[in-house]
Amino acid sequence: MSFADSITVEALESDPYPIYARLRRETPVCYVPAVNLWMVTRLADVETVAKSPAIFAAEVTTSPVDRTFGKPTILTCDGPVHKELRTGIEPKYRPKAVASYIDSLVRPIADEYLSPLLKRGGGELMSEYFEPISCLSLARSFGFHDVDMATLRRWFYGLAQGAINFENDPERQKIGDAVSAEISAVAAPIFDRLEREPDDSALSHMLHDGMEPGNTRPRELLLPTVKVTLLGGMQEPGHGAGSVLVGLLTHPEQLRAVRKSAEEMLPRAVDEGLRWVAPIGTQTRQTAREVELGGAVIPANAAVGAVVSSACRDESRFADPDKFDIHRSEGSHGAFGFGQHFCAGRWFAREQMIIALKVLLERTADIALVPGKPPVFRGWEFRAPTSLHVTLKGNSREYSLSMATS
Repeated sequence: MSFADSITVEALESDPYPIYARLRRETPVCYVPAVNLWMVTRLADVETVAKSPAIFAAEVTTSPVDRTFGKPTILTCDGPVHKELRTGIEPKYRPKAVASYIDSLVRPIADEYLSPLLKRGGGELMSEYFEPISCLSLARSFGFHDVDMATLRRWFYGLAQGAINFENDPERQKIGDAVSAEISAVAAPIFDRLEREPDDSALSHMLHDGMEPGNTRPRELLLPTVKVTLLGGMQEPGHGAGSVLVGLLTHPEQLRAVRKSAEEMLPRAVDEGLRWVAPIGTQTRQTAREVELGGAVIPANAAVGAVVSSACRDESRFADPDKFDIHRSEGSHGAFGFGQHFCAGRWFAREQMIIALKVLLERTADIALVPGKPPVFRGWEFRAPTSLHVTLKGNSREYSLSMATS
């Protein structure tokens, strides 16, 4: 049995990075039966896959994303349809647009969820701080204003079960299908209103931007991409921010550097956290023909996983790649993907992470991991700390506010 044949889903979920490191050394392109994918693990090869749509097509016959959300999605199509979908979704998430609203959107949510944690002296930051910020920021920017936090969080975990179901587990698929149908039902009256009364939400832009007056894009075209964006947008910033904080808390000297010069060092910390633990693991493609890559011959019509999380730790680019180091100067990471499918919401996600962490640092004098409750990371397609238990000590401003309201 080859090493690739011995890889299990559980081993990937537990910690894929030693697996990826061995694959990069020994068989950088190989078929992994457990997930029904040809895995591509070296940075140069990952970029080749992502940037060669004529050879590695975005539409994958066995895609769990298409199976769960419908198609086309912005992730799983190329050509004119992909351009059409990006034309609709990009206006809300371009850098200048994001800069005009991101602080006023994210900061109040962050303050709201941090205040009770400070009063209690700590808590579990993934479920009580980072995930609420991520879910609510994305939902409100998208136009799902009346969906509560519990529902949004349930949507994320349900959609994820379908999106990562490469092994075609029927129980996972059942969960993903149910949530997908629920989102379609909730979106229907929102589409009805926005078709008549456009606003500045992402959904409204998707319906109207680039269309002739009086016309809108069909909601059937947009719904699969809405679901994909909800999943990625609710997940990537919150989970990425949690990983950044773990990196800082386990490297106190780096946390001190960020506190000392947040404007300069916090964006660096965010980029390093995204590289160190990429929240989304792969870009999936399908070969249009037989192709040789990385010493292997991939057959035609094969599903290929361009493993961006492995590319982010490729020794050819990054020295000591498993180490969290905010002082790196080795070039950009690939956590947002490569090529024409580079994440459309990358500026929104990155700025959201910076603000969530900035508010946390501004309002605390000390943050520490709870002894005996270390953060444990899980996942290979979606990876993050499963929990992040910390103690929090408010700064002098928080103490003054507490005294004034007591």
